[in-house]
Amino acid sequence: MKNNSWQKFLARLIFALALSTASLAAQQFIPPQDPITASQRIVLASGVPQDEHPPKSPNAAGSAPEGLTLEELQRMALASNPTLGQAKAGVAAAAGRALQAGLWPNPTVGYIGEEIRGGSYGGGQHGVFLQQNVILGSKLGLDRKVRAEEKKQAVVEIEEQRLRVENGVRIAFYQSLAAQQMLETRKALSALAKDAADTTQQLFNIGQADQPDVLQAQVEADEADLAVIAAEQEQQRAWRVLTAVVGKPAMELTTLAGNLEDLPQIDADQVIEAILRDSPAIKIAQLESSHADLAFTRARRELIPDLSVRAGYLNNREDVGSIPPRAVGSEGFAEVGLNLHIFNRNQGNIEAAKADRERAQFEAQRVSLSLRRLAAPVLQSYSTSRSIVERYKARTLPNAQKAYDLYLHKYHEGAAAYPQVLIAQRTLFQLQSSYITALENAWMGAAALQGLLLTDPLDLPAAPGELDRPVREINMPVAETSGTPR
Repeated sequence: MKNNSWQKFLARLIFALALSTASLAAQQFIPPQDPITASQRIVLASGVPQDEHPPKSPNAAGSAPEGLTLEELQRMALASNPTLGQAKAGVAAAAGRALQAGLWPNPTVGYIGEEIRGGSYGGGQHGVFLQQNVILGSKLGLDRKVRAEEKKQAVVEIEEQRLRVENGVRIAFYQSLAAQQMLETRKALSALAKDAADTTQQLFNIGQADQPDVLQAQVEADEADLAVIAAEQEQQRAWRVLTAVVGKPAMELTTLAGNLEDLPQIDADQVIEAILRDSPAIKIAQLESSHADLAFTRARRELIPDLSVRAGYLNNREDVGSIPPRAVGSEGFAEVGLNLHIFNRNQGNIEAAKADRERAQFEAQRVSLSLRRLAAPVLQSYSTSRSIVERYKARTLPNAQKAYDLYLHKYHEGAAAYPQVLIAQRTLFQLQSSYITALENAWMGAAALQGLLLTDPLDLPAAPGELDRPVREINMPVAETSGTPR
C-alpha cells in the first residue's frame, strides 16, 4: 500500500515538472502588451510562481530579430527590378519621338533631263534640282507638343513603377516575415506537443495514464510536426516570391528583421483623400486630357496647306540657230506649289480627335471612381484583419493561455481530465497561428493602401504613345482567412 502511494507521488512529481516546462514554453507566445497582469498568472503545480515579467521569446509575433530589413530589400529592388529599366527606357523613347516630331522634312535633290535627242540633232536639257516641303500653320510645333505630353506621361510612369516596386516588395516582405514567424511558432508548439506526448508516455509506463491518452498525445505531436513541414514549405514559397520581386531570384533564404505587430494606423477618409490626390493614375489621366486637347488642335491645323518649293539648274544644249551654231547654255527654274484641301479636309481625323478629347475629359473622373471602388474592399479587409488582431491580442489569446494553464494545474490536482488539457492546448496552438495570419492580412491591406493601391512590382509599364491603363487590377496576394475570434 505504501509502495503504491509512493509510485503515485513520484508520477505526479514527474508530470508536474514536465508540464511546468511546457506551460512556461507556451507562455512565450503571449503577444506583447497583453492585459494579463502578474496577479492573474497562476502558480504552477510545482508551487513556483511565474516571473512577473517573463522573457520575451524571439519567436513571438512582435519580435524583431537581426536580419535583412525591408529598407535593404527595397534598395535592392530599385537597383535590380527590370520594370524600372523599362520605364526609364520609355522616357527615352518618348523624348526621341518628341525630337523627331519637330524636325523639318528632308529636302529632295535629283537629276532632271528634258528634250533629250540623239543623232545629228543632239541638244536636250540636263540639270539638277532641289525640292523642299515647307510646313505651315505651326504644325511641327504642335506635333512636338503632342509628343512632349507623351513624355510627361512616361515620366509619371517611372514614378508609378517605383511605387509599385517599393510597395510590392513591402507586401512580399511581410508575407515572408509572417511565414518566417509562423515557422518559428510551429516549431516551438511542436516541441511543446512532443514534450506533452513524452510526459504522457512516462505516466503510462508507471500506470498513471491510459492508452487512449498516450495515443491522443502522439497524434497531437504528429499533427504539430506536419504543421512544421507545411510552414517550412510556405516560407520557401514566400521567399521565392520576395526574391523575384526584388530582382535577385538566386538570393539564399535569409532571416528577415521586422515587427508584424507594428501595424500602422489608417484612417479611411484620409487614405482615400491621399490616393485621389497623389495617385499617378490621376496624373496620367490628367495628362491624357491635355494630350487629347493638343491632338485635336493639331488635327484642325491640318487644314492649312503646306508649300512645295522646287528650284534647279539646267544646261540647255539646244541650238539657238546662230552662225556659228551655239547652244542656249545655262538656265534656272523655280516652282512653288500649294496643296489645295478641296476633297480631303481631314474631316474624319478631326471628328476622331474631337471624340478622343471628350473621352479623355471623362477619364480623370472615371479613374477617381475606379480608385474608390478598388480601395473599398482593401479598406474592409484591413479593418476586419485589424479588428481580429486587436481582439486576439487583448482578450482571445490571453484567455486561451490562461485556460491552458488552469487545465494543466487542475489536471495535476486530479480535477480535470487529460483530454481537456489537449483541447485547450490545440485551441491555443490554432489561435497563435490565426493571430499571425491576421497580422499578415492586415499588413497586406495596409501596404496596399499606403502604396496608393500599386501592388504588382512586375507589371509592365505602359509604352509611350499607347493609350495607358491608369488604373490596373490590384494583384495583391491575400492570406488565408483566419476565423473570427470568439
